[in-house]
Amino acid sequence: MANPVTKHIPNAVTCCNLFSGCIACVMAFEANYGWALFFIVLGAVFDFFDGMLARLLKTQSPIGKELDSLADDITFGIAPSLIVFSFLKEPGLVFPDFLAGIRDIIPYTAFLLAVFSGLRLAKFNVDERQTSSFIGMPTPANALFWGSFIVGSNYFLQAHINGICLIILILVFCYLLISEIPMFSLKFKNLSWKDNKTSYIFLIISIPLLIFLGIAGIAAVIVWYIILSLFTRKK
Repeated sequence: MANPVTKHIPNAVTCCNLFSGCIACVMAFEANYGWALFFIVLGAVFDFFDGMLARLLKTQSPIGKELDSLADDITFGIAPSLIVFSFLKEPGLVFPDFLAGIRDIIPYTAFLLAVFSGLRLAKFNVDERQTSSFIGMPTPANALFWGSFIVGSNYFLQAHINGICLIILILVFCYLLISEIPMFSLKFKNLSWKDNKTSYIFLIISIPLLIFLGIAGIAAVIVWYIILSLFTRKK
């Protein structure tokens, strides 16, 4: 029987993820993209440890599973959607003249990311194929892409971003979330090259991307993750 104190530790960590996600939502709504990304990253750290602690302490429970999905949809679904929503309202974005009449409506397309993140999480909970790898893009990867992409764009690239391209990117990532594309996991069973070749190749390329591109490098790493998954998937 689980210790009455330790059995609540994983759920408490999950609640920290949820709390971080709520703050990320507020920061995103206020167009404070850097802090929104910070709290998404913090939520991802808590999300990593809650499952590990549940397995270590042998305190897995149906409530923990449902709470984890709820927290993930806030931190990795709604928070990045609000980041994109706020960014689409920025006056520096360029849109074609024929969209002028619906310019104020366009930002709401960002919430498709929250919808498809919810679908992705529901699918993950009932899909027994995803025990050691993923089918479709994990929601934390999606959230980290958008957070880092918007932060990098806001600082360096905003004048060069076309609003239509951003909407197309939203639709692409919505598809990736619920796609049947196999995507590898970074869980290491051991340290051998043979058993973890894909993960090692991923890390080797990711390090210089992060060094040279900074925060925007996180988005580049997620794109690299998608490309490598496509090249290494089993037919």
